[in-house]
Amino acid sequence: MDHPRDEVRVRLQTDRPHSARVWNYLLGGKDNYPVDSEVGDVILSTFPEFAAVARLQRQFLARAVRYLVEEAGIRQFLDIGTGLPTADNTHELAQRIAPESRIVYVDNDPLVLTHAQALLTSSEEGACAYVDADVRDPARILAEAEKTLDFGRPVALTMLGIMGQISDDERPGELVAELLSALPAGSYLALSDGIDSNEALNTAVRTYNGQSANTYHLRSPQEIATFFEGLELVEPGVVATADWRPDTEARDTVDVAVCGVARKN
Repeated sequence: MDHPRDEVRVRLQTDRPHSARVWNYLLGGKDNYPVDSEVGDVILSTFPEFAAVARLQRQFLARAVRYLVEEAGIRQFLDIGTGLPTADNTHELAQRIAPESRIVYVDNDPLVLTHAQALLTSSEEGACAYVDADVRDPARILAEAEKTLDFGRPVALTMLGIMGQISDDERPGELVAELLSALPAGSYLALSDGIDSNEALNTAVRTYNGQSANTYHLRSPQEIATFFEGLELVEPGVVATADWRPDTEARDTVDVAVCGVARKN
């Protein structure tokens, strides 16, 4: 019988880049392997602004969580496509404002799994859990999340940079809809993803897709906006990540991702 650690070691595929590890490298982290930093450097040589784009997405997460906790009164989060732990993870952001907040993280990257304990440092008043699952299996995600979250009360579903990893053939819109269908009225969706309007980024992503264990699919802003269909968008709607309720008007990079937050009525 295989030991769980042996299974994780096989899943790590240290000879091929993985999205969470490449993203970690672009954010200046250390939880990556040489293959990840090599691809990260190729991406940066093709599209030097990519590291700043990664930082913009983290900043959007912080602003979205702050809005959801302070203004929308949300106390439960289902964070899918968590990525590797960094500073200001979702539970830290939420519990800093409302210590009773409950957070379930979901990811299927084996390196994220090995670092999951860093995501489980909940306040005493709240709770954190980690689910090793793929976004393509919403039924499993919901079943596991319900062990920590109360689906009778509003939940914020956060999906940052994850739907781009789902091809059109895998019907990403249906996955989002199935996840939202289990959540009550008053719940929210916060989502962001890369767009296909910059040729340098398109080239960088093609390079990444040619070498990585997983592929990324850029979409138009209009296609990403369809993930919010049937929901009530929070102002300013689906916009560039730097333009969603910014803390400052200063912009230092080409923004090649859009985001939005919307309420389920």
